[in-house]
Amino acid sequence: MAENGEEKLIAVARHIAKTLGHTDTMTDDILKIFSSFDGRLREKLAEKLSDDGMEQILDAIDHQITQFISSDRPIWSTGSDPGAFLDSVDQLISAVRDWTPLADDKKISACLDRAEDLLQQSMFRLEEEFRTLVERGAESFDATQAESAHPHHPDFSDEDDDFGDEDENFIPVAQPITDYDIVIDALPLGTVGELHQIAKRMVAAGYMKECAHAYSSCRRDFLEESFSRLGLQKLSIDDVHRMQWTQLEDEIEKWIKAMNVAFRILFPSERRLCDRVFLGLSSAADLSFMEVCRGSTIQLLNFADAVAIGSRAPERLFKVLDVYETVRDLIPEFDIIFSDQYCVSLRNEAVTIWKRLGEAIRGIFMELENLIRRDPAKEPVPGGRMHPITRYVMNYLRAACRARQTLEQVFEESIAGGGSNLDYRKGDDAALVSSSSLGVQIAWIMELLESNLEAKSKIYKDTALCAVFMMNNGRYIVQKAKDNELGMLLGEDWIRKHAAKVRQYHVNYQRSSWSKVLGVLKAEGSSMSPNETSKNLKEKLKLFNSYFEEICKVQSSWVIFDDQLRDEVRGSITGTLCPAYRSFMGRLQGASDIGKNADRYIRFNVEEVEARISQLFVEGSSARR
Repeated sequence: MAENGEEKLIAVARHIAKTLGHTDTMTDDILKIFSSFDGRLREKLAEKLSDDGMEQILDAIDHQITQFISSDRPIWSTGSDPGAFLDSVDQLISAVRDWTPLADDKKISACLDRAEDLLQQSMFRLEEEFRTLVERGAESFDATQAESAHPHHPDFSDEDDDFGDEDENFIPVAQPITDYDIVIDALPLGTVGELHQIAKRMVAAGYMKECAHAYSSCRRDFLEESFSRLGLQKLSIDDVHRMQWTQLEDEIEKWIKAMNVAFRILFPSERRLCDRVFLGLSSAADLSFMEVCRGSTIQLLNFADAVAIGSRAPERLFKVLDVYETVRDLIPEFDIIFSDQYCVSLRNEAVTIWKRLGEAIRGIFMELENLIRRDPAKEPVPGGRMHPITRYVMNYLRAACRARQTLEQVFEESIAGGGSNLDYRKGDDAALVSSSSLGVQIAWIMELLESNLEAKSKIYKDTALCAVFMMNNGRYIVQKAKDNELGMLLGEDWIRKHAAKVRQYHVNYQRSSWSKVLGVLKAEGSSMSPNETSKNLKEKLKLFNSYFEEICKVQSSWVIFDDQLRDEVRGSITGTLCPAYRSFMGRLQGASDIGKNADRYIRFNVEEVEARISQLFVEGSSARR
């Protein structure tokens, strides 16, 4: 107990000596004298000092501070002496700190209560002055300086007093972000220094939260105004889901712009400003920055989240990819800007929403699968034309694969996170493509499309037209897969396999359509002992004319959209049929009882057969991609 009493006495003596302006040597002399007294004398001296010295000190500080806090005039204004006010606040903070250990003494406790009340009044006034400085500085600062880029100043020091000594026209900035060379300094450097001096006192007095709140409430308004100028609306998740898609597309474009401006310009500028205002006060800087940026960040992330959990209609893929890529590309900025304890939840939320956007993209591909499965096989497409779903799916996949790297990342993350298993999608074509999960996904969609087309082809009653339908669609699929990201993903083996399928469809068409005609023209028996009679030849010619006319009539409305394929099919027919027909006419003209009268029975000469064949599938020239 004696030791404790001596410590209290020494603490009081130290404060008295310091407060009354004594030198360090005089303070030590007083302490030595006090420490040589016996306990009873020390108690009497402590009692005396409590009654007289502490009251005297507190009266002097109170007088000095009251002059400022009772004034209607801003302390930080022309003609005022804010330095004197801050010095008095420093003395008051020091007194409260030194007297607090002695609070079990009733008389000292009374002085301490009075000091703490005065300190609270001082803090209220400082908070008011702090807020006024922030608002006034933002209003008066030159906008041409606020939106210019400056090189980092190598001589910038972290010392407290550097603020007042620097040229106020110079605005030191952090290293500029690539492609974003605008730095916003919304407060003049002199104002920043004044705010720093206030912040130091408020934090030292235990009013860090109040200071941070005063700061952030002003700076939040600046951010909200900035986002408003970018055209960004405050939308709830329900608001986003109720939007028409065209309107939402416009909002996504505005959001992308706002995200990049926020995380490459606005937030780094706010981080830098906080660090200067609260220089050396890292907790206050972190808390203030979080309070400034939290609302805007949540607004931006909520919009991305609404997109992620919204409709997964296939046409939304490309905008969802834009949102995904924007968040992904800004994750490093999140890590840098939101690295402190107060912002960790915002950083984690950004990562969560980024992953959720990946899930949405995978969900959109699943919806595309469902769309293909559900597309009904109702009425056949006239003329064996290419089916609209083929054009839709192939152009969709080709466009999607322009973002191949992003899609690879999305599907690989699903595998790495254990959130998906693509093994069930590995059909016959999966072995032909690359081992990437995106390749498996695309190959599976192609298999679904092919199966859907095969089901649709069965609606045709004419097997030749069925083959034309599959030939058209197969050709389009192969052509769209060549020489682009989709083809690179599927691979050469896949393309060769499906090109071979198109050739097989061609063979099927020719066999089912022209084999009967060719059978009529075929010679009977051998060249050594012909069995053909004039009557047989006349009957065969009659059948040929009938079959050929019928085929040309029926197939005149059939379509082959691809010029090269159409020429190949016509050439194949001509190359097979015309030699057989020429040979047949030779046999006809060689018959003894026909001879020179053969022209009476021949309706088409070889050139006319070629001409009729060349007119087949003519509508294909107008059935472009």
